[in-house]
Amino acid sequence: MTRQRIFADYAYGTGPRAGCWWDETVAAPHWPVLDGTHRVDVAVIGGGFTGVSTALHLAEAGLEVGLVEAESPGWGASGRNGGFCCLGGAKLGTAAMARVFGSRETQTYRAGEEEAVHLVDRLIARHRIETDRHSVGETVMAHSRKARLSLQREAETEGGVFIDGPELTDHGINGQFHAALTTPIGFALNPRKYLFGLAAAAQAAGATLYQRSPAQSVIQDETGWHLVTPTGRLSADRLVIATNGYSSENIPAWLAGRYMPAQSTVMVTRPITAAEQAAQGWSSAQMAYDTRHMLHYFRLMPDGRFLFGMRGGLTASPQAEARIRALLRRHFEDLFPAWRDVEATHMWSGMVCLSRNLVPFVGAVPEHPGLFAGLCYHGNGVAMGSYAGALLAELVQGRTPDAPYSRVMQSLPKFPLGRARRLLMPPAYALLGLMD
Repeated sequence: MTRQRIFADYAYGTGPRAGCWWDETVAAPHWPVLDGTHRVDVAVIGGGFTGVSTALHLAEAGLEVGLVEAESPGWGASGRNGGFCCLGGAKLGTAAMARVFGSRETQTYRAGEEEAVHLVDRLIARHRIETDRHSVGETVMAHSRKARLSLQREAETEGGVFIDGPELTDHGINGQFHAALTTPIGFALNPRKYLFGLAAAAQAAGATLYQRSPAQSVIQDETGWHLVTPTGRLSADRLVIATNGYSSENIPAWLAGRYMPAQSTVMVTRPITAAEQAAQGWSSAQMAYDTRHMLHYFRLMPDGRFLFGMRGGLTASPQAEARIRALLRRHFEDLFPAWRDVEATHMWSGMVCLSRNLVPFVGAVPEHPGLFAGLCYHGNGVAMGSYAGALLAELVQGRTPDAPYSRVMQSLPKFPLGRARRLLMPPAYALLGLMD
């Protein structure tokens, strides 16, 4: 069976991934290829943060787990994202969320976002994972005078450290911004090192992780769930789907129309000297993003390289990839004009995943006994994907999670237009651009 995906094949190939900086920081571990017929308690599709976290927590609970990854370890979004471990996962604001789900469920969801960051912190400490960690919390930068006033009001009502425009240079976070607000929750890391540390912990706990073993079909019968790969078959009583932006419409068929992959593009510069940092006024290790709806995210890494990312293109081809990389560079130079001559040594793109209701889905799949899924983190998968794995491990065992688990995360409605739903993206991007 051929996987049915809604972007052109180029989006899922090597082209967008070429030039990923993280590949140069740590070698991929060796996972075997699934060969022959095997049976486990729980099968997992997807070797990113969600799948590996699920496998780790289940194996630690004593269950036999088999995970299949279609490509090599760290190939997907978890091995090529911006490395922001922070609050997030939903694109639905607190007020709107309360109107839809109620204030209590909204409070539970927000508590879960915070707990997700703490979970990653504990996992790193417990398994002694070296992640090149830096940044104390996360800083949002006002891109307009109106956004400056909004951040100031937020600081007054919800807390955080507000930094006005004239003071940005003193804090080492100066660019084309009007103010900043720092929330003291979160940190930055090398996502590939973190993922591989989690994977090593999962293997040590007894989980079996397979690479280059794409699930070509998923079959359910009276004996359970069966994953068929090019060279093997993995059967289990329960199945977890953890494929996020690299999902397929037909693996399993329930996913069709329920997720929206979207591209994000990132660049990393050569190391920026102390003199160049002073010229721009950005010398802080603080991870940051701006207040645009079509936001930029950026941070100065421990080795002096600067990471800068934004939304990706609406189409996928070599020409489209070249265009979005050129646009990314222009945005970088507009926001940090003193660095116009600082070359980018690495550029790449990857998939994030959106839901129609703008919140993650983590839970049991209705009307499909034994099927569970975690996806749609809206570009914030480091913390929320890890957290989803921990929640799924509890749910798979028939337990109610002790950690905050809101009703907000328990539905995944379909988008209009089915496989043609990407037609919704151009007008949405245009509207958001006008709002910015």
